[in-house]
Amino acid sequence: MNLTCIVCPNSCELFIEKNGDKLKVSGHMCKRGIEFAENEIKAPKRVVCTTVKTNLQNTPRLPVKTDKEIPKEKIFDVMKEVNKLEVINKTKVGDILIKNVCGTEANIVATDNFLF
Repeated sequence: MNLTCIVCPNSCELFIEKNGDKLKVSGHMCKRGIEFAENEIKAPKRVVCTTVKTNLQNTPRLPVKTDKEIPKEKIFDVMKEVNKLEVINKTKVGDILIKNVCGTEANIVATDNFLF
């Protein structure tokens, strides 16, 4: 299996060989590539970046994201919860809009100010 590492700007082309429970990773320029490949194969995670509805016509969407990575298989569940949200109060960057979304221990936080 091949992966492109996204940990740093080098974008190393990683080659992964699986032998039972062990992985052999080659093509990396640093140790972070090995860790990235192992995590991507065993338990992939992602930060979710999206937008939510607001109650203002001139600012109909507010950008948000998870404040930490979540298991990749939870993305659709998280998006279902995020899509239910409508921001109606003043919000600053970093404000938590949904705490512990879908039991992931990640919060949905504002990435822009919503001031009216």
